Amino acid sequence: MINKTIKELATESLNFIRQNTNLMPETGIILGTGLSGFIDYIDVEVILNYSEIPHFPTSTVESHSGRLIFGKIENKQVVAMQGRFHFYEGYSMQQITFPVRVMKLLGIENLLISNAAGSLNPLFRNRSLMIIEDHINLLGDNPLIGKYDPFWGPRFVDMSEPYSKQLIELAENIALENRIKVHKGVYCVINGPSLETRAEYRFLRYIGADAVGMSTIPENIVARQMGLNVFAISVITDECYPDALRPVSVEEIIENANATLPDLNTIFHQLVLRI
Repeated sequence: MINKTIKELATESLNFIRQNTNLMPETGIILGTGLSGFIDYIDVEVILNYSEIPHFPTSTVESHSGRLIFGKIENKQVVAMQGRFHFYEGYSMQQITFPVRVMKLLGIENLLISNAAGSLNPLFRNRSLMIIEDHINLLGDNPLIGKYDPFWGPRFVDMSEPYSKQLIELAENIALENRIKVHKGVYCVINGPSLETRAEYRFLRYIGADAVGMSTIPENIVARQMGLNVFAISVITDECYPDALRPVSVEEIIENANATLPDLNTIFHQLVLRI
């Protein structure tokens, strides 16, 4: 197994999935911390535990169920990851992004990503939504490092538009129509799992970040290599203002994420239908 390529491993995962469903999803969805409840809005046809799928990592984080959901949102076929993987869990960049490659083989053309993030911008308060329009990668790693396989796309991936301007505009229109307040901003990823110090929050704000989290960017890079259209949104679950910093718990983060679910659902639901 060690000598198998990512393409070979992903193909074996695909073959297993195809033994369980013939659905041809157009859109893939990655559900972040506290946001797994979105599957209640999917007409579910097949559920596969990550542990069943060959070569899939398994989720080890609270609120990440670890299931691949196949179903429909009205007449649109989707596949949703109920739980994702993080660098701090000890997984490699290739493992973290492996499910996105499998979803590409399943036929998706669009990828919708959600995450929980801390606000660095004083205008972005708890339980609000921030559409990601750009990002800063401070992981110190990249999922494209290593042996290059042209099957997946170019080695040197253009990142001038990491998040689809068309999908961002669609989401903004959906939010306006439904009176949902959304921000747009720059998302920064760090390793975790420890949260940042006051000095680190000041630094991140100084370099242009509006929110900080521990996921999303590896998946985005791989998705862009493969030509997928990407839309990502952060749920602001804590406020990281250096001069007013207070301790925050995982339980509080999950509670704040859950509170935004109706608005997130509306945006994702309508995006899927309009893509």
